[in-house]
Amino acid sequence: MDHLQVVDSQSQPAALSPSVYVPPTLREGECYHVFISYSSTDYQWTHSLINQLESCSLQVCYHERDFTPGRTVLENMSDCIQHSQKVLLVLSPEFVRSRWCLLEANMSLFRDCLERKPIVPVLLDPGVSVPLHLCHLTYLEASDPDFKNKLLKVLCTPNMKLQGSTMVPFQPPSLYNGKALQPLVPVNDEGLNKWDSGQFSDMEVPDQLRQIIEDQEKYREAVRLINSVSQNKVWLRPLWLRALIYIAGVLFFLLLLAFSGGMIGLTFEFLEFTVDNANIGAITIFSLCCIPIGFIIQLCLWKRDDEKYIVREMQKALGQANTILSEEKVLMGCLSNAKIYLVYVSLDGCKQEFAETFCEQVVTEEMFQKALMDFSPGYACCLAKRHFPFPQPTSTGHLQGGICFCQYVSQQLSRGERK
Repeated sequence: MDHLQVVDSQSQPAALSPSVYVPPTLREGECYHVFISYSSTDYQWTHSLINQLESCSLQVCYHERDFTPGRTVLENMSDCIQHSQKVLLVLSPEFVRSRWCLLEANMSLFRDCLERKPIVPVLLDPGVSVPLHLCHLTYLEASDPDFKNKLLKVLCTPNMKLQGSTMVPFQPPSLYNGKALQPLVPVNDEGLNKWDSGQFSDMEVPDQLRQIIEDQEKYREAVRLINSVSQNKVWLRPLWLRALIYIAGVLFFLLLLAFSGGMIGLTFEFLEFTVDNANIGAITIFSLCCIPIGFIIQLCLWKRDDEKYIVREMQKALGQANTILSEEKVLMGCLSNAKIYLVYVSLDGCKQEFAETFCEQVVTEEMFQKALMDFSPGYACCLAKRHFPFPQPTSTGHLQGGICFCQYVSQQLSRGERK
């Protein structure tokens, strides 16, 4: 999507001119040229637009006036979409949080009519987290100086002639296969230390995933697996605790050395040997010098291993989480302790490839789950960043225009063998 300019959601849309465009004829079963869905917080801007559209002889449907009392919101929305030629969505943060989530949660109710209706998204606010099922559409920006002409052109063009216009009809979710979603950020991202693991909220499923994951408890279970790293794997990591343990070890070592030295002295006296005091002093100084040197070396090694250790543990947890989320066509991955990448990808074709390779169903399921555990976090990161650490395979995979999961597993295994 192109760079967007900031627009005040309370400003009025530019005036529309009806002189160039003529509204299309309403066919049988159609009562409106366009159904407009918007949030109540955008009432002022939207109703100014509605008045201008109606002044251009367009029949506009919107909920305050045209919903039938006594029926549910979902039933009213379904009927209004069905009886309209097009659907216009006024996209703002509040709209995405409220009305779009309501529509997406009941997409099965609307899918038939939406597949036959061109959708016209109007981006009112650049801070919108655009719903997944709208990512493929070309947006009309409310801040565009030519917004009025572009909107009238779309609304006054018959649906059958819209193929070459700025809008395209609704597309099924398969279009998004392999696409990255908005990453997850931990709730403890402020002041997150390298030796700690990010903790992620499982209280509420993010809007973008609520549109995809049917069983939302699977998401919560996956997040709990990730958060278990912070609870179970982050131990003896803080610097002060390490220093305290090291000092305690040094004191124990000195006591042991003193005790051993006393025993050795008694032995020497028993054997009537004599020990040079200078040698004893040199040995003592050398031992004392080794203590701070060892302390510094230990701290350097700990510091170097901190982030790698946490990321490794998080990747293991993400592998377990992906065995759950892969059924919902979602995979997770991480390259640090402060961000989780999300991708929408179907593994059905890859799972079938495993079935053809291993034949026995029990073995197939076991090997596929193991592949998810070991390789899916890395695969999710590569998909999200659109970069793979090896050349594009010559064979065709199960992901159109990209590298599928079984190709990734094969490449990683062969790279491991070469190493």
